[in-house]
Amino acid sequence: MTYASPELQLRQGVALAPRLQQSVKFLQMSTVEFQQAVRQALANNPFLEEPEDEGPAPEPEDSALPVVPAPGGEVLAAGPGEDAAQAQPETAATEPEAHYPGDYPVPRAEGGLDPFEREPAGRSLHDRLYMALVALPLSDRDRMLAVYLIESLDADGYLRRPLESLSEAGAFDPPPQDSEWRAALHRVQQLHAPGIGARNLRECLLLQLRARASLAAGDAACALATLIVEDHLQRLARNDWAGLRRELGVDDERLRRACELIRTLDPKPGLRYDDQLTPYVVPDVVVDKTGGRWRVRLNEAAMPRARLHQQYADWFQQARCADRTPLLRELQEARWLVRNVEQRYATIQRVAEAIVLRQRRFFDYGDVALRPLMLREVAEDLDIHESTVSRATANKYMITPRGLFEFRHFFSRELGTEAGGSCSANAVRALIRELIDAENPAQPLSDVDLRQQLTRHGIVMARRTVTKYRGQLKIPAVELRRTHG
Repeated sequence: MTYASPELQLRQGVALAPRLQQSVKFLQMSTVEFQQAVRQALANNPFLEEPEDEGPAPEPEDSALPVVPAPGGEVLAAGPGEDAAQAQPETAATEPEAHYPGDYPVPRAEGGLDPFEREPAGRSLHDRLYMALVALPLSDRDRMLAVYLIESLDADGYLRRPLESLSEAGAFDPPPQDSEWRAALHRVQQLHAPGIGARNLRECLLLQLRARASLAAGDAACALATLIVEDHLQRLARNDWAGLRRELGVDDERLRRACELIRTLDPKPGLRYDDQLTPYVVPDVVVDKTGGRWRVRLNEAAMPRARLHQQYADWFQQARCADRTPLLRELQEARWLVRNVEQRYATIQRVAEAIVLRQRRFFDYGDVALRPLMLREVAEDLDIHESTVSRATANKYMITPRGLFEFRHFFSRELGTEAGGSCSANAVRALIRELIDAENPAQPLSDVDLRQQLTRHGIVMARRTVTKYRGQLKIPAVELRRTHG
């Protein structure tokens, strides 16, 4: 008979107390998530209350503000907050096929509303299509085919799945023929805004052009634009004006009008109905310059407040209950939350102050003046752990005279220069953008040219690195930036 010998194992681990767990969780939340968490706590915990609004506090004198000395004699002060500022980030859109240049403004028709004008946010695209479908006199089979198609549309309004794969086996008896699917697709494409239900970019643009042609019969620009989209979309994407003139046999003016019409079309018509793609960012801090120094202030309008309901706490302490444990736990959690809310505000402000101190030249001169900065440097300045700085900079924003920026925007790796110094990758990207903005449109700068220009500024890097940074800026290659007379 064998006996298993007992083994003693020693393991080392770190366990966070509940209050510390809540503190860490609060710190890494975005402002919107934090507001929701505090509102939920106020609604569920009887020992918490929201402080009454006492109106805006008067601006204190500068001498009363806590100040932090900065290198070079500058001083950073922290003061009270101001109204929240909101910013809507641009949504980068990538085309399903060819990337042809230009924005896509929607024109207003003379004498009334344009039939393709963007509609106000409200019901989703699918809801609008279902409502339009209900009004059509269709058989149950045809209506169900249309429902399958509507449910398969993506956020762009495109149908990217093959028709034969839309329904599961046995959903229809007999199974739909290809002609039935095509008829149902044509019906869906006519339900709402032109372009909805397209299977690719070319079909999306053609649907919109055909709808315009039906409203303006005999429009030469619309007819030429249709021909370009049908057969020469790739040439348009490459800005190949000479090739387009040669293939189409038209003069510059006719070609220009047709291309301008194409650029008024919407390549992703479904996005106008998707409210989830238009999030708003609420800044955590406000940065401004007063008396020759940069100030960091908490954005009080975005700061949910919670305080202990002292009267309820006193009543509970005086009460004699058979089982005090549940309410005692609620009281303890209320106290934790009040402390952790204030701790979050204090940490975010300290981190923001340290960032502004180290990147003050950015606030004076812009992105080209960004210096390399690591999380470790801010952690050492504030004598806190690097992971705390990481949480305090995640999904946090500051509104500045130069715009809205995420805290992480100010952290960038170090690149060497000819003089033995260093610059940040963000500064190099900003310089590349400036060089391209100032280039001659008829003779744009290639990546090799950009590399040479950067070398003249003392920044040495490989051509492929320039190409990578240009791509990160979403700037097209030289061939797509060249304009033709």
